[in-house]
Amino acid sequence: MLMWCDGNHEDFWSLKDRDSDEIAPGIFYMPRGSTYTLPDGRVIMFMGGAHSIDKNMRTVGIDWFPEETITQSDIYKLPDIDVDIFITHTCPAELVPIMVKDRFSGKDYEPSNKALSHLWELYKPDLWYFGHWHYFKQGILHNKTKWTALSAARWFTDRWWLWLPEKGEK
Repeated sequence: MLMWCDGNHEDFWSLKDRDSDEIAPGIFYMPRGSTYTLPDGRVIMFMGGAHSIDKNMRTVGIDWFPEETITQSDIYKLPDIDVDIFITHTCPAELVPIMVKDRFSGKDYEPSNKALSHLWELYKPDLWYFGHWHYFKQGILHNKTKWTALSAARWFTDRWWLWLPEKGEK
């Protein structure tokens, strides 16, 4: 089974009109705020979305969609449960300076980063995975959450996906 959350370059209008979260056999779109409980009892929360820094070069409804950014409405719909693992598209605001360093200049915080900081305050997961930045990096957030930024698959690296560690393993 493969599960994924939206990024910032999805066709959000097609995602909205889907009949099922299973978009192909064994491939599941996990909408913002959706959860999945692993057989070992750990709960994963998915939260897609991020701002496109190149949206001024894109066309609305073709390769840019206003729904790309996490909204207050997405936050209000979140379940009141314990969450062990986050899978998001981008990172919380606290990690933006780390991800930007030596890579991008002028990247500012955007609403999705701030929303994810709020999610951390609500849930404080043990593990967090995201991929928006397209390069591999790991660290610890607030002395609690082990985070992993995944690389882009197109760069032929083995760090664009990882197996989840076993329960209790960090």
